[in-house]
Amino acid sequence: MKNHFVKLFVMSVVGLFLLAVSGPALAADTIKLGVAGPHSGDLASYGIPTVKAAELVVKKVNAAGGVLGKQVELLVEDDVCKPEVATNTATKLISQKVDVVLGHICSGATKAALGIYNDSKIIAMSPSATNPGLTQSGDYPNFYRTIASDDAQAKLEVDFALDVLKLKKIAVLHDKGDYGKGLAEFAKGFLEADSRGEVVLYEGITPGAVDYSAVVQKIKRSGAEAVIFGGYHPEASKIVSQMRKKRMKTIFISDDGVKDDTFIKVAKEYAEGVYATGPKDVSKNPMAIAANEAHKKAYGADPGAFFLNAYAAALALLNAVEQAGSTDYDAVAKALKSKDVATPLGNIHFDERGDATGVGFSMYQVQNGVYVELK
Repeated sequence: MKNHFVKLFVMSVVGLFLLAVSGPALAADTIKLGVAGPHSGDLASYGIPTVKAAELVVKKVNAAGGVLGKQVELLVEDDVCKPEVATNTATKLISQKVDVVLGHICSGATKAALGIYNDSKIIAMSPSATNPGLTQSGDYPNFYRTIASDDAQAKLEVDFALDVLKLKKIAVLHDKGDYGKGLAEFAKGFLEADSRGEVVLYEGITPGAVDYSAVVQKIKRSGAEAVIFGGYHPEASKIVSQMRKKRMKTIFISDDGVKDDTFIKVAKEYAEGVYATGPKDVSKNPMAIAANEAHKKAYGADPGAFFLNAYAAALALLNAVEQAGSTDYDAVAKALKSKDVATPLGNIHFDERGDATGVGFSMYQVQNGVYVELK
């Protein structure tokens, strides 16, 4: 009998201990939002604005009571925009029990990470990964994005060259990456399908090279009236600078990988007149105005590339969790595709492929040291 009472006493103590432990654990339970992208290195100017967008959204959401009565926790991981690093980044976020992911930023890094997230039934949403195959191949049902794909971007560039600038001879360059080469292939295809245009040079360059004089010389010999470049600003700034130093007036048209203030800062006066496609200007949207002002107040500067796309993605992900009533993969996916959410890009939801409705690209030009949207 004595042993029986001892057992009951021990069980009671253990029960009280477990209750004491489980109470705070439940209270500390959070919705975990992963943020993955380049937060260091040459392309950090593309990734850091997404981190800041997530911070601002999470701060606002948490102040209003969080999601499903829980606070949102940010898990921020750097992939340096490199596929081989992105796989480790994704694995680390999975190990930290992430619920949804905002990222990645570069198409190559995004592609490398998506399979890992898919295997764990984790939804990832990018503000900037534009490679068409990410949604069109059907390989990544867990992927969504708040930016249009490169086929739309390349079509705009080609139409602008042929219809607006009335050019005929075009050189098409790319950086051999998933993003740059994919865009260049679309541009080449659109040009070859239009009898008004001729691809006089199609060339891949080596990212990170110090000197691009060889390809610049090829551009000159080809007689190209313009270059359409698929890639990022570090290479574009070097190519444009070397072209202008050789007194070449060849028009330079590029993409949202170049439509960044860092390009202008590096290329300096040689950036003047360069064209680049980028997300449509939504600066008059009240939510966009509020988001930009919040950024200036919090960080003392204007936001960088893809900030509003990232802000929209963070809102869309957290809204979908709220609408789904849980972090269940299928429920969140259904909410993303069926429930509109108000964002700085407008009211959006996602089609069956994962592309956001109503988003698109505009053409910009560097004028007096700033990118100006062309109407």
